[in-house]
Amino acid sequence: MSLDYATVEALRSRHPAWRLLRSDHAPLAISFLYRVFVAPNVRVIPAPMLAEALEDELYAVREQLGSATYPKSGLDYLNDWASSEKGWLRKFYRQGSDEPQFDLTPPAEKAIAWLGTLTERNFVGTESRLLTLMELLRQMSEGSEVDPAKRLVELYARRSQLDGEIARVEAGEVRLLDDAALKDRFQQFMQMARDLLTDFREVEQNFRQLDRRVRERIALWDGSKGALIDEIMGERDAIADSDQGSSFRAFWEFLMSSRRQDELSEQLERVLTLPALAEMKPDARTRRVHYDWLEAGEHTQRTVAQLSQQLRRFLDDQAWLENRRIMDILRGIEAKALALRETPPAGEIMQIETASSAIDLPLERPLFTPAFHPVIANVALEAGDADLDASALYAQIVVDRARLAQNIRRCLQDRSQITLAELAALQPFEHGLAELVAYLQLGTAGESFRSSVDESVTDTIEWDANGEEGSAVRKRARMPRVIFVR
Repeated sequence: MSLDYATVEALRSRHPAWRLLRSDHAPLAISFLYRVFVAPNVRVIPAPMLAEALEDELYAVREQLGSATYPKSGLDYLNDWASSEKGWLRKFYRQGSDEPQFDLTPPAEKAIAWLGTLTERNFVGTESRLLTLMELLRQMSEGSEVDPAKRLVELYARRSQLDGEIARVEAGEVRLLDDAALKDRFQQFMQMARDLLTDFREVEQNFRQLDRRVRERIALWDGSKGALIDEIMGERDAIADSDQGSSFRAFWEFLMSSRRQDELSEQLERVLTLPALAEMKPDARTRRVHYDWLEAGEHTQRTVAQLSQQLRRFLDDQAWLENRRIMDILRGIEAKALALRETPPAGEIMQIETASSAIDLPLERPLFTPAFHPVIANVALEAGDADLDASALYAQIVVDRARLAQNIRRCLQDRSQITLAELAALQPFEHGLAELVAYLQLGTAGESFRSSVDESVTDTIEWDANGEEGSAVRKRARMPRVIFVR
């Protein structure tokens, strides 16, 4: 995202996290929301319980700052924080209950997490983050290598390192991490664990926004039900197959393994007993942080299931209303027919042509025509002596549309849209005009991205091509601006 003046001004005036930091209620709201939601990793709290906790907080603040401080009641402050103007809390009703519930919104949690980074830290480690970056780069490099020979070289190098380490351990030479390295890695682990819990709430919010868009589309839909369901399920599959959906599914499958859970529990128990980490006095919930991940993931899965049930019920209601409208029309026709039964209209109502039959005489039918059986002569083929240029048979161009779609998705990972001209500058064309036409076809092929055309703006797309006698030629195409949108 580009942080230009307009973008920063829009964030300052509209983003809930920035409004929370600018608010006069920021000390009360942030400290209270951190204590009841973030620190214990609580997702949903009933309104009476949360209002009672806020009343206790207000009483303690008024004892320190005076009775005129924060004059409203706790429930009024909660409703104010959950309003669309602020958006720090989400107020909703669970299915089958008339008691309101409150949950922390992702922007408010981001603001609280950012404030946590402003406090002074006694120990700032950088080694673990560098090692994490190097490991990620290694995984990406090995995971994208298509040459088996290079992959084998890397695997043999890693095996030789492991063999050398095994030999040193067998010889009694065991290398241990010092206290600074242990603290560095533990601090990095805790930071990533907290960030992961924050990401779950944002994923859940994304599913709710999808459900809201689907309901709006159903309410305004004027076509057939089959086309509506096909469009809704196509959008849902696109989100499930997106980068975020695939990453969440892989994480959930990894965490649901009982063997992985036992392994995490055993390693956490062993690590937290180390003297160097015991001096840091970690939070007691650290021993069960993986269960917090599991609980947050289950809450997200339950939310998705509830949204699916509500969507199914919403579609059933639409079908019931449609069937009721059809029955009302049929009953109206029956009522009008019964009203006209005793008083038929005067004059002619309709006219029917004179009844007649179509007669085909037997001799007028066409005669049978036997099928033609070609006679194939069994003649041995002989090679001719014509001097033909066969190079055209080997000069075929094949455009890999999967690679082009991957280029678009890769560019849309860090931005919401990109023009075809920008994409051509980042990923130069290899097959010229054929590749340009393939990009235009991808925009309407139902991918995880969409395309739109701005005819008011003209872009110039350039690529290198081979001219006569093998000379390099720079070719250009002027066309309306094509924009790929995530």
